[in-house]
Amino acid sequence: MNELENMFDAPSTPESTASDAPASSNDAMAASIVEQSERDVAKASIPDDVLRRFADVYASLNRELNKVFVGQPELVLGSIVALFSGGHVLVESAPGLGKTLFASALGRALGCDFGRIQFTPDLMPSDVVGAPVFNVKTQEFQFRAGPVFAQILLADEINRAPAKTHAALLEAMQEGAATVDGVSHPLPSPFFVIATQNPIESEGTYRLPEAQIDRFMFKIVADYPSESEELKILADHGKNVAVKEKLEAVQPILDAQTILELRKIVNDVYVAPQLFDYINKIVRATRQFPRLTFGASPRAGIALTQGARALAIFQGRAFATPDDVARLALPTLRHRVAISPEAEIEGRSVDEILSSLVRSISVPRI
Repeated sequence: MNELENMFDAPSTPESTASDAPASSNDAMAASIVEQSERDVAKASIPDDVLRRFADVYASLNRELNKVFVGQPELVLGSIVALFSGGHVLVESAPGLGKTLFASALGRALGCDFGRIQFTPDLMPSDVVGAPVFNVKTQEFQFRAGPVFAQILLADEINRAPAKTHAALLEAMQEGAATVDGVSHPLPSPFFVIATQNPIESEGTYRLPEAQIDRFMFKIVADYPSESEELKILADHGKNVAVKEKLEAVQPILDAQTILELRKIVNDVYVAPQLFDYINKIVRATRQFPRLTFGASPRAGIALTQGARALAIFQGRAFATPDDVARLALPTLRHRVAISPEAEIEGRSVDEILSSLVRSISVPRI
């Protein structure tokens, strides 16, 4: 489990932080959280064999993905954590780094239906969710489902479509259903979106609004592979073999029903009151931290909490720790904040500023 232990590492150093609310209000809230926490402890006794099962699932998924996909451990781990947390991921990377191959292989390993939408400037909402089609035989309109009706969906180059098309997909992500002509059509479950965008080319793209990009649980930045990883890519994919043939090597190890059952177990991972407070301080600090022009919404705290639960159980623990939160802080927050013009002039990145923020929050002892 070394890969899990080293992923998303954000070092933290103790520093006192002032509270915003009156002491009496904080005391009442703390008492309520402690009471809820005690109920969670009683409920969250996860058997050892279940914990081992999660560790085996993660190892098996990695094994199957490694048959066709090389490197990018943050993408692999972030996607698995988001999937079992009920979230979605936005992947930012240069072209040609295997995002489509990864999504296809993940869908096959999970035993789920895979769909892909190539976003373009002329893509309409009906091209995503579907539209009524007139049936000549019955003389009635019948709904024809669009490509969004898949369990694992790759939204490729999402920022190449206009805002109304973004909204159609992001509404489906939030509601778990697509509404056409006033009729709501439920999406298959689980429903997991891997959206990609290219940070290099801006011509012909439509920037995702902050209110919409906040719907993604994580933003994962995929970088170029290391020298050894690229050599392995050349050795594995240096022949003219169709992607479909390569994917046949990936064996399904789960199915949709099993994924939904495992998701429910993730909810039983214990989160201590001190950890809730730690997450709350990190999120609230983004709204007043130097070099950030606006901060994260409460949805970021929910994502951090649920992500910490999933990360903990994949490491064989029935309780989350501050390290779990710190490791997920960057992918959870980097798309929910904006750096100031001064920071851009100084050449500082959002990850650098967020790492400083996390280090400035005192780490609780649990």
